[in-house]
Amino acid sequence: MSYLLRLVVPDRPGILGAVATALGESGIDIVSVDVLERGSGVAVDDIVVDLPPGRLPDSLITASQRVPGVQVESLRPFAGPLDTHRELELLESLARAATPGPPTLAVKLLAAELPRVFHSGWAVVLSGDGEGPCEVLAASDAAPTFDGRTVPWLPLSSARLLPSEADWLPERWREMAIEMMATPFGSPRTAVVIGRSGGPAFRRSELLRLVHLAGIAASVAHLPPA
Repeated sequence: MSYLLRLVVPDRPGILGAVATALGESGIDIVSVDVLERGSGVAVDDIVVDLPPGRLPDSLITASQRVPGVQVESLRPFAGPLDTHRELELLESLARAATPGPPTLAVKLLAAELPRVFHSGWAVVLSGDGEGPCEVLAASDAAPTFDGRTVPWLPLSSARLLPSEADWLPERWREMAIEMMATPFGSPRTAVVIGRSGGPAFRRSELLRLVHLAGIAASVAHLPPA
């Protein structure tokens, strides 16, 4: 079974090699590594690993923390395809889906593929004015229902992290510790929202990555087909 480890590690040469060695000595295979951010002497890495049958997930934590200074921020099951060019593949798919007029197909594709890009649980594209129920333009599998829900932070002038304890969230969502981030998509009235249950909280580096990708995606989605 695959798991996603989020590690906070000392930002020094050889640290990822030491982590890889510790995991390998425990029979754990590393599938992919994403460096999320670096600063103040530490780095935050997302590592997807395959756990051998019969091994407990806690063994991932034990193995990782054998390396001095390494902290496990979160551990959760991971399912889905992996590749090293997720963003490029998404943008290429959006370009192929571009049609004159409202980019309906492109928006649906964006919502479906963003969870894979960000190792998150789900994504939705919403439209609204903050005064009445929002409109769901597209939603991925596993997304909670926003239908009929008033989203007070729309219109959205800039990207933001959405606290999991905000008053506008249904009680059930707060119990699930749903973490979210959102950015405008084409206009302040339309936003892309990415979420996951049980953490980890989205980091600012992930938000900046979403801003960049959504900005490109909004432009690509409105291009005429080649």
